[in-house]
Amino acid sequence: MRGFSTIVFDLDGTLLDTIEDLHLTLNHALESEGLPTRTFEEARAFVGNGIRRLCERGVPEESSPAVVDAVFAEFNRWYAAHCNDHTHAYTGMVELVGALRGEGRRVAVVSNKSDYAVQDLMDIYFPGAFDAVLGVREGIARKPARDMVDAALAEMGAEAQADARAGHAVYVGDSEVDVQTAANAEMPCISVSWGFRSAEQLEEAGATHIVATSAELAQAIREGR
Repeated sequence: MRGFSTIVFDLDGTLLDTIEDLHLTLNHALESEGLPTRTFEEARAFVGNGIRRLCERGVPEESSPAVVDAVFAEFNRWYAAHCNDHTHAYTGMVELVGALRGEGRRVAVVSNKSDYAVQDLMDIYFPGAFDAVLGVREGIARKPARDMVDAALAEMGAEAQADARAGHAVYVGDSEVDVQTAANAEMPCISVSWGFRSAEQLEEAGATHIVATSAELAQAIREGR
């Protein structure tokens, strides 16, 4: 098989455009505590390190830990019911994942999103399409630590772990967190510019291979570069 035989994907901003639901849920949670809301661009800049961090960034700087806890709790309560109100898959990604799996390549998702939302959204948009699907779980350090990637490789089995050691596995993401995650996992990284960060922001974060379409991503995976 030519190219990368194991591919680990980020979720938000890479496979699915989730930003509108994240923004609306953040503002709902803030309003529930009588706090000022955030703009779309602010929310876009805040995402990438998980829901807890999104809430920490969203509240006013002087907010107490108790206020952050309350916003976080309401965010999770609301998002569990509204995570798919406006979310959609990016053009060509459902087809690409299916094609890669059909070629015998192993595919996984690792996300800093809460695991309940990751599992729900993957069941909606990519049912049965991935060999491993991981959201934030107790006892596994979130990205940019390598732990979630290692857990996904272990779940996929010895061949996936061997691919990673041999340089035949690649990480695909849309943010500086993903660039750092790939580096920490000692894997090459393909960055996508259709997500929550621009190509310029990705370059500033150290991205060395940026693609603009799912077709370009498919070519990069199949050529192993």
